[in-house]
Amino acid sequence: MELLELMKKRYSCRKFSDKCIPKELIHKILESARLSPTAVNFEPQKILVLESNDSLEKLKKCTNSHFCAPLAFIISYDKNICWKREYDNHLSGEVDAAIITTHMMLMIEELGLGATWVMHFDPQKLKEEFSLKDNIIPVAILPCGYKAIDSLPSPRHSIRKNIDEFTEYI
Repeated sequence: MELLELMKKRYSCRKFSDKCIPKELIHKILESARLSPTAVNFEPQKILVLESNDSLEKLKKCTNSHFCAPLAFIISYDKNICWKREYDNHLSGEVDAAIITTHMMLMIEELGLGATWVMHFDPQKLKEEFSLKDNIIPVAILPCGYKAIDSLPSPRHSIRKNIDEFTEYI
């Protein structure tokens, strides 16, 4: 599929079947994360793969936006590894994690699965439940799985600004 068509087809899936995701598909999703660009190629990402019932139950303590998915990824970065901009000491970690999450979402769609980007979670609770060290900063959760037969995009999915509303040629 052409990339632009894939991007048009992808939507935030919030309804999943309970079918398990094969390890080879999980590996492809993780490979897309590995190949994602990061600032100075420092690769500060830390990704937790939640596939056991136990880990998925822990996730439910941290967010209501789990959508009962049979698989979830927690995408974080290590603040001790990411690049720091010398002018203001801004860390690249959130941007790096966002790029990685985007690549993972596109791969998930390419594989015929669905996901949604979740930022609505309690970071402290997530750190406690999954024993994340202080230097590991969670950025996104990707509940993932096969789309339920009756899964549909949100009515707002296809509402987009015109290009000229956010672009300026100078």
